[in-house]
Amino acid sequence: MTLLRSAACLACMAVAGIASPLVRAQAPEAEHPIAASTIGELETIDRVWAGHKVGFALVTSRTRIYAAYYDANRQLTVAQRPKSGGAWTYNKVDCWTGWDSHNFIAMAVDADEQVHVVANLHVDPLNYFRTTRAGDVRSLRKVERMVDPAVEDRMTYPIFLHDGAGRLVFKYRDGGSGDGDEIYNVYDVKTQRWTHLLQTPLTDGEGQRNAYFVGPVLGPDKAFHIAWVWRETPDASTNHDLSYASSEDLVHWRRSDGTPLDLPITLGKAEIVDPVPVDGGMINNNTVVGFDAEGRPMITYHKFDQAGDTQIYVARREKGGWTIAQVSDWKGFRWDFRGGGSLDSLIFVDGARPEGPGRLVVPVIREGRAIDFVLDAGSLKRLETRAVVSLTDQLKSRIAVPAGMALNVVEDIGAPSRAGQPGYALAWPTNPPNRDRPASDIPPPTVLRLVELR
Repeated sequence: MTLLRSAACLACMAVAGIASPLVRAQAPEAEHPIAASTIGELETIDRVWAGHKVGFALVTSRTRIYAAYYDANRQLTVAQRPKSGGAWTYNKVDCWTGWDSHNFIAMAVDADEQVHVVANLHVDPLNYFRTTRAGDVRSLRKVERMVDPAVEDRMTYPIFLHDGAGRLVFKYRDGGSGDGDEIYNVYDVKTQRWTHLLQTPLTDGEGQRNAYFVGPVLGPDKAFHIAWVWRETPDASTNHDLSYASSEDLVHWRRSDGTPLDLPITLGKAEIVDPVPVDGGMINNNTVVGFDAEGRPMITYHKFDQAGDTQIYVARREKGGWTIAQVSDWKGFRWDFRGGGSLDSLIFVDGARPEGPGRLVVPVIREGRAIDFVLDAGSLKRLETRAVVSLTDQLKSRIAVPAGMALNVVEDIGAPSRAGQPGYALAWPTNPPNRDRPASDIPPPTVLRLVELR
């Protein structure tokens, strides 16, 4: 699966469910460290809104590059140019963002190269635009309804992905924080119509809570894997009970032992990986699925240790069940997040991955500093901790970042680059999130750049 998601989600993960300095392309929304020599040309696209962090989107097809963003006047803009080079073509559509960092942009290109864009949603009615001429953003038109207006009036966290058959899938939350359902739609390229992929929501909070997901992530076993937390209220501290499920078709779901899960999944039905309590230091979207060399699912997350400090943990599914290991040993560091609104997050985590024989890497960003925890693949004991120069760090030497702002980076979530061909990213400075409230001043626009990655 390719998960087509903006990197904005983690910026708003305290009340949202999903994007950050860690860009999970697929999931998501991650930016793995890239050597400085891989950064090629920087190309100016436009001047953009910089009053607060909100995620943009970058997608490539075989022949084109597409960027979606909020311009200097906060208007949703979609631009394109040929991969071979040349001028950008722009289309500004009837959609403007406010101060909410949840309002990230999701974009995808279907098998006929029609462009799909969804944006500016935080418990809002659908804002969906689709081209009528393949590969031409000037033909973007608003689509008032996908499937059912009854579940498209309070939408948040739009994500495009492709299922195992290559079909375009769209998922989102219907409802509010603490009381929402996860909805999946699937697109038919021939009829140009969406239908519900699931005839029921994936999860049901029973009117008392809702689930905040990371994924689905396609594993080495060709199945999709998701991890999530349950949230009792809009207060970020009420996340609890790390949960897991997998599916081969995004329709039929199961626990890690293969036992089928009846839908919708409730807290009582869910497989609980770690029963982290409310006020336990676990936050939504920092529960990221990765895999070891044997293809076993692993979940990276954080919670408070017995001393009350925030620590990084990994959970791995083994023969006898889930094994949980503490990765970090920080002293005197406690990220005690509370309340609603988008947080200026102190930690971002990514999924574990193999690194040579007998070793695993767990990437983390703490307070803006990229770290790799290297683990023994068998025991999950930490072998070393190493500082990493991230893509964002490298770009700071080439892009001026105004005082008080941070540099945002979103990597390409479209077609994978062929050997010898460049990949791409977007980079632009903004103020940090402001709990989704208007700031006392409006800064000048900043420059959105396309970054070539060789």
